[in-house]
Amino acid sequence: MGFFWADRRPAQALQVEQGTVSKCPVDHTKLRNAPAAQPQSEGRCPVDHGKLNPRNNMPSALSQQRISEQQKVALSTTREMSTIPKSRLADEDEEGDGVRWEYPSAQQLYNAMVRKGYEQSGEHVESMLSVHNFLNEEAWSEILEWEKYAVPKASADIQPSLMKFTGVPERLSPKAWIYSRLQGGHEPFDRHDWYVDRDGSGKLFRYVIDYYEAPNDEEGNPVFSLDIRPGIDSPASLYQRVSRWTSETWTKAKGVPTKDD
Repeated sequence: MGFFWADRRPAQALQVEQGTVSKCPVDHTKLRNAPAAQPQSEGRCPVDHGKLNPRNNMPSALSQQRISEQQKVALSTTREMSTIPKSRLADEDEEGDGVRWEYPSAQQLYNAMVRKGYEQSGEHVESMLSVHNFLNEEAWSEILEWEKYAVPKASADIQPSLMKFTGVPERLSPKAWIYSRLQGGHEPFDRHDWYVDRDGSGKLFRYVIDYYEAPNDEEGNPVFSLDIRPGIDSPASLYQRVSRWTSETWTKAKGVPTKDD
C-alpha cells in the first residue's frame, strides 16, 4: 500500500463506500491464483534508485519504462488522481490550491516492486493497483471522520491535507500487538503512518493504519479491514480517541445506528 505520488492535475474523485471494513471492487480470481513473487537472489538492481522523495520514501522519478526482463505483459502508464489533498512543502513551487496526491501507473507500481526485489510477469499488477488505490481512498475517508473530533479543527476554508506517509510493516503498533499476542488475533499484513496537516499551519498529526485481511465474502473474494486511529502523540490525539469513543457509545446507547452498524 501507499505507492502514490503528487501531481498538479485536477482531481478526479473515486467513488468508494464509507467505512473501515470494505469489499474491494476488484475481481480477485486471477490475483488470488497469482504465483507468489520471489525476491531477487542475485544480480544488481536494475533501477536507478536516485533521490528518494521524503514524502513516501520512493524514488522521486520512478521510470515509466520496462526495467525487468521478467515483465511479460504491457502495463498502462496512465496515472489516476486521488481525492486526497496534498500539503504544500515550503520549498516546493507548486500552487497550494487544488493539488491532490496522484497514484502511480501500473508500470510504475511494477517498477517499484522490482526496486524492492520482487519480480513477476506483471499480469496481476493492474488488479493490485486497483486494490492499492481503493484502500488508500478508504483510509483517507476514515481519517476525515476522525478529524471531526480533532481540537483544534480545520477552518471552513482550510481542509485537512496529507503531508507524507511511511510504511512500517515490520513494526507492530501497540494495539496490533495486544490484538495478535494477547487476544488471539492475526497480525496486520501492513502498517502505515500518515501525517496530516490539519489547518495549513504545517503542524503534523500522525495517524496509524493497520491493514488486516478479513474473512472472504460469500463469493470468495478477499475483504480488507483497516484499523485507523490517531497516534497517541499528544493530549490532543488522546482527546480525539476518547471523544469519538464516548460519542459513538452514547449514540448506540440511545439506539441510533452508527456508521459501523
